Amino acid sequence: MAASPLRVVLPNVRLELVSRPESLLLVREMLAGLAEAVELDGNDLHDVRTAVTEACNNVVQHAYGTREGPLEVEVCVGRSAVDVVVRDRGSGIRPQLRTFQDGRSGLGLPLIQALAHRVQFTGAVGEGTEVTMTFRTPGIEALPSDRQNGRTADAIALTEPISTTRLTLAPARLARTVLARLLSALGARAHFSTERISDSRLLACALAACAPAPDGEDRLSVAIAVRPRDLRLRVGPVRPDRAREVIGGTAFGGGDPVLERMGEGNPGTGQERAEILTLTLTEPR
Repeated sequence: MAASPLRVVLPNVRLELVSRPESLLLVREMLAGLAEAVELDGNDLHDVRTAVTEACNNVVQHAYGTREGPLEVEVCVGRSAVDVVVRDRGSGIRPQLRTFQDGRSGLGLPLIQALAHRVQFTGAVGEGTEVTMTFRTPGIEALPSDRQNGRTADAIALTEPISTTRLTLAPARLARTVLARLLSALGARAHFSTERISDSRLLACALAACAPAPDGEDRLSVAIAVRPRDLRLRVGPVRPDRAREVIGGTAFGGGDPVLERMGEGNPGTGQERAEILTLTLTEPR
């Protein structure tokens, strides 16, 4: 008898960026969108966002020297706690935590230590560093997380260049706030008008409605490439019937003022196969 496939538990949010200063804004917007979705208290959000931004800034400043490399952030929302992992693939700096009384900044780590309930470093020289932070968030309800058969959560994005922003959400409904905020920030970077940025938020809500996929996996993976005056997205897995609503423009109340061109893929299996959409959101010239 064949062995059952390995079931992998996904974080609620996985964000992959390139280690540039402008990526810090995307991390902060992701956290704000997640806080909106789970009704996280404003003071708790401030602590989480400040500490996570500091950890990401350490990656930007120290992990790769004068080069750029991957910056990964994962978030799991549990009952009364939020766990955040910041990961790099760089030189493997593993600084020692210090207290404020030491009179030394320790690459900003005393601030992280003060704001998080627990901080843990793993990694080794030459292998990158992983910083795990746990924040107490009394009263917050746990988000359900999806499980999937052993393939990687962001498989649809593997052919995209490293400069592409990659996002995986589980459950997919988080796209209504998390993806919406990221598209707004990236749209501003692409020199979108206010109207087109508003359209990008509508698109995020429409894509949230495209899940769960026919295989029952309640997740959504998105790869976003920024070019002057447009955003290129690859999104999946989505339900074919819901995808047709986006393609036909009915998700925007009729017409198609937002999407310049679209392509479809269908990597799924079964009676109703999941699809991957390729979308381009364009600012008219």
